[in-house]
Amino acid sequence: MKIALDPTPFHHSHGLLEFPQLVADLGYKYMQLTPHPDFIPFYNHPKADDALVGGLKKAVADAGIEIASVLPVLRWSGPDEDAREAAVRYWKRAIQIAVDLGVKTMNTEFSGRPEKAEESERAFYRSMEELLPIIEREGIDLLIDPHPDDFVEEGLAAIRMIRGVNSPNVGLVYVASHSFHMKDAPLEIMRAAGDKLRLVHVADTMDHHASHGLRYITNPPGNPVRVHQHLKIGDGDVNWDEFFGGLKEIGFLDRADTVMVSSVFAEDDDAENVSRYQLATINSYLAGALGRTTS
Repeated sequence: MKIALDPTPFHHSHGLLEFPQLVADLGYKYMQLTPHPDFIPFYNHPKADDALVGGLKKAVADAGIEIASVLPVLRWSGPDEDAREAAVRYWKRAIQIAVDLGVKTMNTEFSGRPEKAEESERAFYRSMEELLPIIEREGIDLLIDPHPDDFVEEGLAAIRMIRGVNSPNVGLVYVASHSFHMKDAPLEIMRAAGDKLRLVHVADTMDHHASHGLRYITNPPGNPVRVHQHLKIGDGDVNWDEFFGGLKEIGFLDRADTVMVSSVFAEDDDAENVSRYQLATINSYLAGALGRTTS
């Protein structure tokens, strides 16, 4: 298993090519690349040309780290056909960038719209028909997160969608800070996913269902909002013993093809200390689960 840092909290304080050394300085051996305006921005065409990709690859090598995963977020399941077709084109370039960087793991979100779930499902499988041959040819591991406000938000429903693709190259992302949106119990999701679960994000969140639904109040009541945070471990309601215990049970912690990403977004003003805290705390839980540390 690889433990990676998501450098999103540093997007406004560091340039893209500075991320690898920063990640190394914070004690991590791996980095996850998330949407960035100079790389693969949210919903739009990748902006990295071959020269920038080459510069990033060199910066990674110079820092002595590796890129564990690349995370594009594109409208590949959007019910608008023009947007979906564009997203497929953007995906093709994103896959090529990952290949050029020597990265075999890409993770993403289902996207689409929950109020148009049937139309979004059709769009998702239509996109996969075109992208899957490329993904399989390049040996990419494509892992998908049922993100709050996507057309698939629930854990077991996400596994069913992934099974429907019928490819060993497609698997699941479990984001701990989405736990209270996924309906199903974390252990139930992990056990159902088995070896299809190959990437997790480690960040805490409050249970928005607590206090008989009044922990967060929106006006008017019933607004279709999805409240969640990406807090550091211990600042929310995630059951971390259950989380790490479940990953141990399904063999996630002992596999070479799995990635665990620290993805805290709520602490930008203290991001360096929080990143170090996350790594130390993850290793502490791993020591309890496995009797050893992993990095």
